[in-house]
Amino acid sequence: MDLLLIEDDEAIASGLERVLTEQGVGVRRLVAGRGAVAAAPPAVGVVLLDLGLPDIDGISVCRDLRRARPDLAILILTARDGEMDIVAGLDAGADDYLTKPFRLAELLARIRAHIRRLELVSDSPPSGVMEAGRIKADMDARRAWVDDGELELRPKEFALLAFLVSAAGRVMSRERIMGEVWDTNWFGSTKTLDMHISSLRGKLPPGAITTLRGVGYRLEIE
Repeated sequence: MDLLLIEDDEAIASGLERVLTEQGVGVRRLVAGRGAVAAAPPAVGVVLLDLGLPDIDGISVCRDLRRARPDLAILILTARDGEMDIVAGLDAGADDYLTKPFRLAELLARIRAHIRRLELVSDSPPSGVMEAGRIKADMDARRAWVDDGELELRPKEFALLAFLVSAAGRVMSRERIMGEVWDTNWFGSTKTLDMHISSLRGKLPPGAITTLRGVGYRLEIE
């Protein structure tokens, strides 16, 4: 499985390319956003995307990639640390993000996490329809509904909702959710989870997801 690196900063890009290659990851690189979709054939499973590109905003690139490749794992690298910028990236279809400067060890861990997750989905894709109260998730079609209204969900939002539906009524720790939705051996910050929970809450009925401080989250069954 290859990785597409879209980064115009030569110092950052060359360093990442060298380290990733040493880790056994095949790296394709672009220094601009145009042409990203063409540079992401099925052999590419993960994209590292800088938002501050010289020709086109990274948010637009992310949106185009997600539209063309719903299965792609997109990880944003950005110097923009404002919450609205991060939300915009997630809304455009990103699965994850890291703000610059970032720790190389954490970036590598997240890349491995996404690769393992893609391999697990490929090897044993979940199937069937799950329901919890007014919420229904179709694992085969990767679609979800509240009553008769279909939800517009990003890939990771669907995976998160499907997991919560499968465990409806039970408290799931933040670590357990990160492990199941992002990677089996996740470590580090769970801010990505917080952002996805916040976005998901805006698409579900009020009170559908309860926070238990210091513990985790629970999908309520009405």
